[in-house]
Amino acid sequence: MMFPQSRHSASSQQLKFTTSDSCDRIKDEFQFLQAQYHSLKLECDKLASEKSEMQRHYIMYYEMSYGLNIEMHKQAEIVKRLNGICAQVLPYLSQEHQQQVLGAIERAKQVTPPEMNSIIRQQLQAHQLSQLQGLALPMTPLPLGLSQPTLPAVTSSSGLFSLSSILASQAQLAKEEKASREGADSHREEDGDKSD
Repeated sequence: MMFPQSRHSASSQQLKFTTSDSCDRIKDEFQFLQAQYHSLKLECDKLASEKSEMQRHYIMYYEMSYGLNIEMHKQAEIVKRLNGICAQVLPYLSQEHQQQVLGAIERAKQVTPPEMNSIIRQQLQAHQLSQLQGLALPMTPLPLGLSQPTLPAVTSSSGLFSLSSILASQAQLAKEEKASREGADSHREEDGDKSD
């Protein structure tokens, strides 16, 4: 009689052991899965923020590209009209002048990349200079050892990226100029109100 009871108690202890062991294993697996879920959620949040940043860059570049496209079509239309005017005026010139004008027109059509770089740089510098004059800041000489900041040259290797960064800085300068003009206008209006 004693033998079956001891066998029964041994099997119940084994069952208790395996049940608590299984619960511990399930708990460990659950904690592992929870940690994995947490790391994946962090990764997902990081990817979502990167995606929104990429979308913001995409929109910015799309707007720049659209603006460049409009400007290119505008310039092409201006060139077409000026070409038409030249073609209309050309027959009224003497034969010698016609040859000179035709040569000048052909030379004007052959713009090299270094010339484009120089033109863009000059336009940007002129725009920055007008910004400084608009702000009416005194031009103080730089301390010894410092030189004037120069604009990076647009090389064929940097190409469109450099051009887009230059255009982005021009757009930023235009926004700042517009804001400073609006600020100056509002100050003038306030001064006018005070004088009344």
